[in-house]
Amino acid sequence: MKSLRIALVLGFSTIILFGVLYPMAMVGIGKAIPHQANGLPIEKDGKLIGFENVGQPFSSSQYFWSRPSAVGYDASSTGGSNLGPTNPDFLALVQGRIDTLIKYHPKLKVEDIPVEMITASGGGLDPHITKQGALIQVSRIAENRGLEVEALNQLVEEHSESPFLGLFGPSDRVNVLKLNLALDELAANQN
Repeated sequence: MKSLRIALVLGFSTIILFGVLYPMAMVGIGKAIPHQANGLPIEKDGKLIGFENVGQPFSSSQYFWSRPSAVGYDASSTGGSNLGPTNPDFLALVQGRIDTLIKYHPKLKVEDIPVEMITASGGGLDPHITKQGALIQVSRIAENRGLEVEALNQLVEEHSESPFLGLFGPSDRVNVLKLNLALDELAANQN
C-alpha cells in the first residue's frame, strides 16, 4: 500500500510539474520577451518580411544565397533529409548543389566551398551561413548588381556575428536575411 501511495504522489506531482507549471512558465517567459518568443520578426515599411531565426530561400543571383533546406524552408515541417552520407540520392543532391555554385562562380574551386552551402542543416531552417559562405558569393553579386567587390566585402564584415559568449557556435557567421536587406540598402544608396 505504501508503494502505491508513493507512485500516485510521484505521478500526480509529475503531472502538475510538467503538465501545468512548466507550460505556464514557458508561456510567461514568452510574454515577458514577446519579440524573441515570436522568432524575432523583421519588418520593413510596416510589412513583415521574415524572421531573424528562420531561414528563407534566396535564389536570385543578385542576393546572397541561404543554406539549402531539406524541407523547402517550410517552417511547419522542420527537419533534415535523413539521407546518409553514402546514399546515392544524397550524393547526387550535393553534387547538383556543387555544380550550381561552380556554374555561378566559375573561379570557385570545389575545395573552397563551405559545407553549409551544399548540405542542409538538421532543422532545415538555418538562417545563417559562415562568413566564408558569404564571401564566395561576393563576385557574383557585384557583377549582377554593378557594385564594388570591396563594398560587398565590407558589408559581409559588418554583418558577421561572433559565437555566443565567444564560445558557442561557429566563428563568424552571417544572417542571410539581414545581409540581403543591407545589400538592398547599399544598392539603393549607390544608385
